[in-house]
Amino acid sequence: VSSVVFLKALINTFIFVLIVAPVQGGLALGLALLINQKMRGINLFRAVYFMPVVVSIVVVSLLWRFIYDGNSGLLNNLLSAVSFGAIPRVDWLGNPSTALGSIIAMSIWQAVGFHMVIWLSGLQTISPTLYEAGAIEGASPWQSFRYITWPGLKNTAILVLIVITMQAFAVFVQIDVMTKGGPENATLFLGLYLYQTAFSFLNMGYASAIAWTMFVIIFLLTLVQFKLAGRWVYYDA
Repeated sequence: VSSVVFLKALINTFIFVLIVAPVQGGLALGLALLINQKMRGINLFRAVYFMPVVVSIVVVSLLWRFIYDGNSGLLNNLLSAVSFGAIPRVDWLGNPSTALGSIIAMSIWQAVGFHMVIWLSGLQTISPTLYEAGAIEGASPWQSFRYITWPGLKNTAILVLIVITMQAFAVFVQIDVMTKGGPENATLFLGLYLYQTAFSFLNMGYASAIAWTMFVIIFLLTLVQFKLAGRWVYYDA
């Protein structure tokens, strides 16, 4: 039974990482491009986007648990209002087919502001003269992004990818607060399974094995990312 549960936690973790890493990174880059403008009130927008990061993850998780509530949750009420009652109410966290997706959506929203700031710091290191030269040559916005912005962000992209991957493997609090790994282990991740094995079931030996497995997986993924990043920087230089 333990091996089956471990496999389920492993699969859930990999699904989470494979979805969250590109989506969160892409959304954060899009937000960074939007707020990297010199306009009135832009600092207010930056603060709004970054606010979920500084608010306690426990508070954010409780808030989203109310949003996802199957009876009177904000999401169900909104969908019902938009569809004039045609869309039935869904127990987002109590249904095995929707629980994992709900956690993924919440996690992307919660941390996108953090990675937006990293992208923004990278954008501000690109010299404005490059864009001026591109404008003189008649470069379109897409060409400016492809040939000026993106090459200038390659080191930032490596950092964002590694940080998102590490955070995705370490996800714990929102699962513990919102679902406890349920229903039917649909949201059980390696971090929570490690905690439950060690402190709920007091099986320290098996918990140590899980911890070492997580270490090896994260180490290998980081190694692969550095290798791929090194080739990217080399061929793009």
